[in-house]
Amino acid sequence: MSKLMYLTKDGLQKLKEELDQLVNVERPSISRQIAEARDKGDLSENAEYDAAKEAQGMLEMKIAQLQEKLTNSRLIDESKLDNSKVQILSTVRLLNKKNNQEMKYTIMSETEADLKTGKISINTPIAKGLLGKVVGDIVEIPVPSGSLTLEILDIS
Repeated sequence: MSKLMYLTKDGLQKLKEELDQLVNVERPSISRQIAEARDKGDLSENAEYDAAKEAQGMLEMKIAQLQEKLTNSRLIDESKLDNSKVQILSTVRLLNKKNNQEMKYTIMSETEADLKTGKISINTPIAKGLLGKVVGDIVEIPVPSGSLTLEILDIS
């Protein structure tokens, strides 16, 4: 049984575009490669054919995974989100109490997370520790290097 995955409209669109690319561009391309390799003769000693068949298997696996993700995805209605507490799609401004450094993260689904842009996965220790908390809460979050003590300054 697969778990539900909550996505923004943009995240859902990216998954659909990726699936479309794999099904309508890459799948026909691999089929052509297999046909060309098959036309070269003896398949038992044809490395090109073996490589193309392996690539086809990997592609079909990726297509199946994307289809499963889409099947188990739910679109988040951003207009119904409660900004009084931390939840998925919340942008949280934090103060690290140990070094007085401010941080800002947006909590996203796994597929939309991008640390470079400040989007962290809902499955990270930090996000899990912040869920349900409100402005002013001080949270102790265990991380691999010890623990973080964070104060929630703002939620939007």
